[in-house]
Amino acid sequence: MSTPPHARATGGDALTLDVPGGGGARYWLTGLNPAAKLLAALAIGIGLIPAVDAVTGGVVLLAVLLTVPFSGVDRRTLLVLGGPFLLMGLSSGAVNYLYGEHGLEGAVGAAVRLLAIALPGLLAAVSSDPTEMSDGLVQKLRVPERPAMGVLAALRLIPLLADQWRTITLARRARGLEAGRNPVRIVTLFFGRLFALLVRSIRTGTLLATAMDARAFGTGRRTHARHSRWRTADTLLLAGTVLLLVGAYALSARLGTLVLLFS
Repeated sequence: MSTPPHARATGGDALTLDVPGGGGARYWLTGLNPAAKLLAALAIGIGLIPAVDAVTGGVVLLAVLLTVPFSGVDRRTLLVLGGPFLLMGLSSGAVNYLYGEHGLEGAVGAAVRLLAIALPGLLAAVSSDPTEMSDGLVQKLRVPERPAMGVLAALRLIPLLADQWRTITLARRARGLEAGRNPVRIVTLFFGRLFALLVRSIRTGTLLATAMDARAFGTGRRTHARHSRWRTADTLLLAGTVLLLVGAYALSARLGTLVLLFS
């Protein structure tokens, strides 16, 4: 049985993800084809666009949360990567509560729908090996190789960016750039580190693109060292996703809470 992906600390305590190549009975989500998981996440995202009530999105969000223990993603990793989406959901709910037409119900619906759309994509990315993700995009979804390799590079560089963020923080601290308890200086230093990280990311991306062009990437047809397999479980995942959406809409309509975007 494969071990679950987890966040571990490198020598600089940077966050890295260990994703197994195949899933076992306990972490079956890791064994599914990444292309199937992306299609399921896309179906949920498109399927929830018309529904602005809390029940429809809540049912889908609850079902997705129930799959988290089977994804092998530990709580710390989920909180770190899902924190921005949680903030987006809360801010979206606050804006809809203050300026929307449906009051508290509309605010909760907006927040829940955003989380229900974002979480499946997050789980699909974190529970998949980057190389298998790229293979699935090219071989099963017929995505051109250049953007597929871009996805692979992005997933591989996430731990590097986390390590660079810590290096920038320590370097500025060594120069005496401390915020103390001044909230304005905390924000100023944060955006300064963010800009430095952006510059480093652009440099890294430029070097990577130059290296790929030097190896004649994208100049002709390529063979594949690995075969992306589509199993029965992948088909069942897509069928279950469709049934989940249908069930969520049916339950909301049965309870009389269904509110559509253009109604």
